[in-house]
Amino acid sequence: MNQPFNDTDTRLEGVVVSSTGSWYEVTTSRGVLNCRIRGKLRLKGIRSTNPVVVGDRVMVEPDEQSNAIVEILPRRNYVIRRASNLSKESHIIAANIDRALLIVTLHAPTTPREFVDRFLVTCEAYKVPVTIVLGKADTLVDEYAAEAEEFEAIYGDAGYEVLRLSSNTGEGVEQIRAILHNHTTLVAGNSGVGKSTLVRAIDPTLDIRTGEISESHHKGKHTTTFSTMYPIEGGYIIDTPGIKGFGLIDIDGRELCRYFPEMMRLAPDCRFYNCTHTHEPGCAVSEAVKEGIVAWSRYESYLKILDEDDKYRK
Repeated sequence: MNQPFNDTDTRLEGVVVSSTGSWYEVTTSRGVLNCRIRGKLRLKGIRSTNPVVVGDRVMVEPDEQSNAIVEILPRRNYVIRRASNLSKESHIIAANIDRALLIVTLHAPTTPREFVDRFLVTCEAYKVPVTIVLGKADTLVDEYAAEAEEFEAIYGDAGYEVLRLSSNTGEGVEQIRAILHNHTTLVAGNSGVGKSTLVRAIDPTLDIRTGEISESHHKGKHTTTFSTMYPIEGGYIIDTPGIKGFGLIDIDGRELCRYFPEMMRLAPDCRFYNCTHTHEPGCAVSEAVKEGIVAWSRYESYLKILDEDDKYRK
């Protein structure tokens, strides 16, 4: 719907369901409107490459040639990452989310553990509940079976729900369907892990492109170009482009431990109240790592993020 609505005295509230860079589709009481941004829209305290994102609640007014987004209403939460290496600007993936589904695969392609941990840290910081979905479950046999069990143990012990999913066999599809019911859910992960395939398994009528895996590099081919919100199961699902890296932004190193639930539970037992869990004597977290109570891979991610925070502060 490209024509502006006629009542020039009326502002409409709507939700952004699609972004293509300069144009935005906004669902309103008068249907879906194609809109542009009027002027410079910025939210206080956020330097973002994309001021309006899928999931945003916005106010729309008619303009001379089209409809214009003139205001972003306060966000309940959002998922954000650093726009690029050494950049101080951010890229917001989506806003006003009830839950995130992080799709992870152990091979073809392999999702790096550090990527998983960085995504989880951001969701913890911005109060977005996460369910981790171990994709392509029908392939987790033989040499991959033990790795899958280890993964489930690490993140289950940390406090996260971990589900197995196979779009081929249908395993986990009904559990995912129940999670989606009446909620706005973000689906995220690296390229090629099966995000768009999952959405089509839930609702085959949705027109979502899927890609094959590059045989030479075992990495996903990029198919989703922009985040898009689709109505599904009485709620909405947000399908996102495949994310290669996940640089964190606005995460204070002094508070980082709070975003690793298994470490946060141990921190009160540290000898020093301001323990960084890196070198201090009497540190309950580092002792738990030595004893295998906290997974080394999770602790290693914690240390790398701490080091990154120091670099950006210099």
